[in-house]
Amino acid sequence: DEKKGLGWKRTRHSQRNKQDLRKKQLKQADLELLQQAAQDQHIELKYLDESGFCLWSPVGYSYSRIGEQKCLEQTQQRYGSRISILGLWHPDEYFEYALVQGGFKSASYISVMDWIAARAAQTLEQTGRLTVIVQDNGPIHTSKVVREQWARWQAQGLFIFFLPAYCSEMNPIEGQWHQLKVHEISGRMFDNEYDLALAVMEGMESRSEQGGYTLERFRFKSS
Repeated sequence: DEKKGLGWKRTRHSQRNKQDLRKKQLKQADLELLQQAAQDQHIELKYLDESGFCLWSPVGYSYSRIGEQKCLEQTQQRYGSRISILGLWHPDEYFEYALVQGGFKSASYISVMDWIAARAAQTLEQTGRLTVIVQDNGPIHTSKVVREQWARWQAQGLFIFFLPAYCSEMNPIEGQWHQLKVHEISGRMFDNEYDLALAVMEGMESRSEQGGYTLERFRFKSS
């Protein structure tokens, strides 16, 4: 029998023991001020993060007929380049994202942020509102070549708010990645990275239709 008050849930990895609680409290207070300013339509607030997908995603629990076991046919290739997604989430309104094979580097991150900065400049001109991006302080986000872009982005009306280290739970886009992986990609196997990328894009489309928000994908220029 199920114990009262308990439920069957996925266990997640945590690094909360590494958090600086004082810094977290200060940053949380600042973030709440930004969220209130966004609610009052004084600024545009977006949440940025990166996630990845492999050819074989973890097989989770699923419903099947009693006495039968659901099986997934394995593909010939299990290991290959992953597909990475970089997203910017404006809760319940729109989701902007980009895909790369492998992982994002400073150059690809800058390309996406230049796209966002151009939009921030339009927002500033049309409404007078600045755009603030909430993100972690990972190596790509703080590399020398990226730091050199900050003044240019700020001149376009785009500013960055860094979350404290090991505090991913403060970024609501994390929940969007979880839902995408659990409901759209979980337990699926792909022959190649192209099919995987298509599945991720289809999953993003499906979630935007269900959530009633706008979705737009950034396309890198071919070299």
